[in-house]
Amino acid sequence: MTTARTKKKIRIIGAPLDLGAGHRGVDMGPSAFRVAGIHQAVRHLGFAVEDFGDIEAHVAETRDPGNPHLKYLKEIRATCVTLRNVVTRTMDEGVLPVVLGGDHSIAMGTIAGVARHFRRRKEKPGLVWFDAHADANTEHTSPTGNIHGMPMAVCLGLGAKELLSIYDAKGPMIDGERAAIIGLRSVDLKERANVAQVGIGAFTMRHIDEHGMRAVMEAAIQRALNGTAGIHVSIDLDAVDPEEAPGVGTPSPGGIGYREMHLALEMLADTERVASVELVEVNPVLDRANQTAKLGVELLCSLLGKKIL
Repeated sequence: MTTARTKKKIRIIGAPLDLGAGHRGVDMGPSAFRVAGIHQAVRHLGFAVEDFGDIEAHVAETRDPGNPHLKYLKEIRATCVTLRNVVTRTMDEGVLPVVLGGDHSIAMGTIAGVARHFRRRKEKPGLVWFDAHADANTEHTSPTGNIHGMPMAVCLGLGAKELLSIYDAKGPMIDGERAAIIGLRSVDLKERANVAQVGIGAFTMRHIDEHGMRAVMEAAIQRALNGTAGIHVSIDLDAVDPEEAPGVGTPSPGGIGYREMHLALEMLADTERVASVELVEVNPVLDRANQTAKLGVELLCSLLGKKIL
């Protein structure tokens, strides 16, 4: 299997979806990353960069939210199915997909595409997910009905059948024992049982405070490499402390620090098993001079192998 270090071509895929979020504006995230110089930064690391452009995503003003427990379900599902197909094709071609969101509901499409690619090779993917929130709600536990609070549960096999069917196979996209979520500090009360049910390794800010990012990442990487052929890395920028990443829709104080986040991604790069990436939840409307998108580009470079020396 080709990996982040040996694979020399990257495809940027924009997914300007904000129907899953409670605040408008993350649909401008892909453009913010491009303005922040993502192409030049990645090329500087020696990668060839191809930009697929943006997949189609509807805007809220043209659609009715429908079911209040699963708002914009039809539209979100359609965008995720399109994204699934693009990601699978990209990986089948030996190219590393870098998906730019959009809200985190796009992860259902990205990870379905990753899982399908590996399934065809009779292999399994691992997952490392950075987030302040667990994203493990279902239509039965969500206090808002916003689908961007549900994708982690769906990717690990829990949720509405319409969302689970984005992955066109039986079983979860990724096994909980091969997945980790890092940076948790805002989890809904009813959501906690879902986190336990899907079996993901859940590392809160307390884990990081008590044990340090190195130990947390060693445990997370061990899970993600457990019988897998590659790791998908999903980065919600709200995992980072709002002082460093102010341009997110649902900021939560007390997040991962600047150097801690870079260390985490540098350690993932050292595995040479990163197979796919997504960066989500950047909202330029709420940002300061595109600071959060610029940080996202820096973090991507660390994940792709950039070193200090």
